[in-house]
Amino acid sequence: MTVKPLPGKRGKKSRKVRLEDIAERCGVSLSTVSRALAGEKGVRPEIRQQVLEAAKTANYVMPTAVAGQKVILAASSAAMIDYVRNQFTLYVLDGLKERAQALGLEIITRPIADKSEELSLLKEAKDDPEILGLLFLTVDDEALLAATRGFEKPVVLLNGDDPFMRLSSVTPCNRSSARLAADHLIGLGHQRILFLMRPGRRTIERRFEGWRDALLHRGISVDPDLVVPVDDWLPELATQAIVSRIGKRGLDFTAVLAAGDSLAVGAMLGVQQMGYGVPRDVSVMGMDDLPQAAFLNPPLTTMHIPMREIGSSALDLLRDSLSSLPFPPRRLELACHLVERSSTGPASRQAAKPRPADGNKAS
Repeated sequence: MTVKPLPGKRGKKSRKVRLEDIAERCGVSLSTVSRALAGEKGVRPEIRQQVLEAAKTANYVMPTAVAGQKVILAASSAAMIDYVRNQFTLYVLDGLKERAQALGLEIITRPIADKSEELSLLKEAKDDPEILGLLFLTVDDEALLAATRGFEKPVVLLNGDDPFMRLSSVTPCNRSSARLAADHLIGLGHQRILFLMRPGRRTIERRFEGWRDALLHRGISVDPDLVVPVDDWLPELATQAIVSRIGKRGLDFTAVLAAGDSLAVGAMLGVQQMGYGVPRDVSVMGMDDLPQAAFLNPPLTTMHIPMREIGSSALDLLRDSLSSLPFPPRRLELACHLVERSSTGPASRQAAKPRPADGNKAS
C-alpha cells in the first residue's frame, strides 16, 4: 500500500492535519492510528510504518504526555560556580524551571564532577521509569560525554555542544554573535580590537572564532597578540590584564571585545585606572547582556544572549526526542542581538600603535 502525501507543503507545520486525516489516508481506523503513533502493541509492523510515514509527510506533531514525570539536570562544577558568581546560569535555570512547570515536569538537580558521579546518575535514570531523560548543563568533558552517547533515554546538552554531533544540544549562536559584535566595532572605525577571554570551553572558542571571522572578512590582520587570556571570569583578573598590557605596551588598541560581560566590566576599570576614557579612548563591549550591564558607568554595549530560552528550548528538544518519530541528534543555536549603549563609540582619531614590550607606562 502506498501512502499519498496529505495536503500541505513538506517542511511547514500544518495545524489542520488530524488523526482522522491520517486514518483516512492509510485506510485504517482512528484507534489503529492512535496506537501506531503511541508505539503500542497490536499493530502490524507494515501498518505502523505506513501511519508513521503519513504522519511524517504531513508534519503531524504528536504531543508527548510528560506531566507528572521527571528530568534529571546534571550540573557541572563550572555551572555551579557560575551560578554563585554570575547570573548567566541563574537565568538559564529560570527558563528551564518555568517551562518544566508549564509541562508538569519535575526537575531533579544532580552535581556531576567525575566519571563515577556520571555513571551513578545514568544508573538512576535507567532504573527509574518516571525519569524521561537527562539535561547536562555546561559540560565539555569528552570523557563524561562519551558514556551518555547511546544511552537509551534522551540526553540534551545545555550551553554546550557535542563536537561529534551524537548528542543534541542548545546554545546561543556564539560564533555569529561574536562576529556581529566585532563587526559593530569595526563599523565604528576600530581595527586593533583586543579579544579578552577565558580559554577552555568550546562555546567560548566559538566566540573567538567569530571575532577572527569579522577581522578576516574586513581584510584586517588577525594579530595573535590581540588575544588576551585570563584564568577565570572574575572582573578583577580582566582589570589586571588590561592594566598590565597598557603598562608594558602603551595604548596599542582602540577597542576591547570581552567574551563575557564580567570581563568587560573589568576591562573598563582597567582602562580607566590607566587614565583613559571609555569610550573616548577605548571602546569596550561585552557578551551576555546581564541586567547590571545597563547600570555600569558608562552603560555597557553588549550582545544579548537568550539565556532563559536556552533552558526552555532544551526541555522542548528533550520532549521532542520522546516522539514516536525518529529524530537524529540536533544542535539548536539561538540567535543573539546587539544592545548598543554608551561604552562604544568611534575610534580615536589618533590610531593606536603597538609599542615595544619594554616601553614605559602610559601617562
